[in-house]
Amino acid sequence: MEIFGFWMKTGFLATKYELQVVGAGIRKISLFLTMHILKKAAIVLLIWMSIHSVYIIIDGLSDKHGKADVAVVMGSKVNDDGTLSPRLEARVNCAYDLYNTGRVKFILVSGGHGNEGLNEAGMMKTYLVTKGVPDSLIFVDNIGHNTMATVKNSIEPARQLGWKSIIVVSQYYHITRAKMFYRKEGFKNVGGVAPRYFEWRDFYSVFREFWAFYIGLL
Repeated sequence: MEIFGFWMKTGFLATKYELQVVGAGIRKISLFLTMHILKKAAIVLLIWMSIHSVYIIIDGLSDKHGKADVAVVMGSKVNDDGTLSPRLEARVNCAYDLYNTGRVKFILVSGGHGNEGLNEAGMMKTYLVTKGVPDSLIFVDNIGHNTMATVKNSIEPARQLGWKSIIVVSQYYHITRAKMFYRKEGFKNVGGVAPRYFEWRDFYSVFREFWAFYIGLL
């Protein structure tokens, strides 16, 4: 009986040790599989981001040279002295060129109030008027605080005034998402033109647009 009891005791201890070994092995395998899956997911995400980024760059820089009823200029920073930032000036000049070459009949400028306290859309209109665009052909959206706001605020007058087509004017990396928002709101006939203005911050902006685009789809 003593021998049997000793065997049972040592057998139980051996079994417990074996279970610990097996459990440790399972944890290592689970960790390995998890890391493997995460690695594969990261690679897929990187490829997806790269393809999407290339697409929005090509799409944003492509100009089909078509005509539209109105050019919608997305807002950006106004300097403390009331002048347009180089980025915004490039956008407004782009819209002016569309008007001056007969590609659009009207211009709608959209923006909010920046940290400097100046109204972006108002400053854009003033700039266009000084370049010779008639006041009556410029429409102002003072509450275009973000892309979706500009889209909604421009669709309303478009429907009221019978505008059937829009050309979005913004930085090249922004064009694809802006057009997506218009189509999401039921306005299908929309194109985009971007000024040939580039900055180092564009690298970050292209990366940001990937996430902003898919969040905007929700």
